[in-house]
Amino acid sequence: MNSRYVGYLCCALAMIGVGSTVVVSKSIAAGLPPFSATALRFAIAFPVFLLVMRLRGVRWPRLARRDVLLLIAQAGAGSVGYTVFLISGMKLASAADAGVIAGTLPAVSALVAMLALGERPAPSLIGAIVLATLGVLVCTVHVEDLAAPRAASSLAGNALVFAAIVCEALFILLNRKLRTPVAALPLSALMSGLGLAVAIVPASFEQAWTLPFDPGALAGVVYYALVPTVGGFVLWYEGAARITGAEAGLMTALVPISAVAMAALLLHEPVSGAQLAGVACVLGAVLFATVGHMRRMPRRSA
Repeated sequence: MNSRYVGYLCCALAMIGVGSTVVVSKSIAAGLPPFSATALRFAIAFPVFLLVMRLRGVRWPRLARRDVLLLIAQAGAGSVGYTVFLISGMKLASAADAGVIAGTLPAVSALVAMLALGERPAPSLIGAIVLATLGVLVCTVHVEDLAAPRAASSLAGNALVFAAIVCEALFILLNRKLRTPVAALPLSALMSGLGLAVAIVPASFEQAWTLPFDPGALAGVVYYALVPTVGGFVLWYEGAARITGAEAGLMTALVPISAVAMAALLLHEPVSGAQLAGVACVLGAVLFATVGHMRRMPRRSA
């Protein structure tokens, strides 16, 4: 098989795995507190990353104190913050809504970079941000009676999911601030280890061991740790090495598609026209951002 097609396949499978985290977080939220589930996720994933590093002969990077602090902040935002907010939000939001919101990550990341770094956006990027915002609004404010308690609960859940996406965008921004670049495998291992260290203390206050045993929630955490976390890392970086960054970025369009499809097939959630319209807006945002990046590439290399 052509190497580029293998790259497309690997990145696509990785993004489908990311979309599945929205659905599996629904079952996790039903049986485990968010910090306990987060700590357990990284307690499972961290030893696996260590084993992979050992098998590949990868060593830990030597980092200055500033970079160590940045990595801790990254773990707090992208590893712990993302997981905690996502699981908390899934107690209240529908998986289909959350899938649409999760698909806005490229546009949210660009917006955070604009606000934090003062970057000047290209017109295509502005279009991507507008479309992504519209997609979130369409899928969020779709309840018939906004005064109903269920509607307020849904809005709160969507807000928590969006907070998770902002945390992931901060993770991307902080990674760009590192003075010493860290390779993908040790970075993933560091995020898992530091994420466990950050989550373990608040998790102890949740006293999850006093709750009734929920096999579905435990299975969800094991899946989250091994498939999207470890497996997703291997697939994404294996695929990204075979295709361009813009092509890999286009694969993120599969996140909302897979999340909404799994919400309908596995959770039997009804998918409304508003949610489908939200998916269309988010897909347009991904296309705008990616095509705009691809058009700028020749100018930069000239």
